[in-house]
Amino acid sequence: MALSSSFSSNFCDHVCPQALPTIKRVVEDAVKQKSRLGASLLRLHFHDFFINGCGNSILLDKIATINSEKTTIPSKNSIRGFDVIDKI
Repeated sequence: MALSSSFSSNFCDHVCPQALPTIKRVVEDAVKQKSRLGASLLRLHFHDFFINGCGNSILLDKIATINSEKTTIPSKNSIRGFDVIDKI
């Protein structure tokens, strides 16, 4: 089976029906508290997906075997929204 035929835009509806409503609620709550978080989340995902590939590596926490992008000098005090992603 081809990879494209094994995924669909409504995949979560069947596997985890509360995923998208939960994501929406958490993001909306965060933006209500700090309006700039909407833009911060877009920037976080833009840099992870479009700058040097799309590995979600910026979302990984640093551990002994992984030196995360999250804690690198270019990301430090620059990229916001990790707390929202962690809450989701």
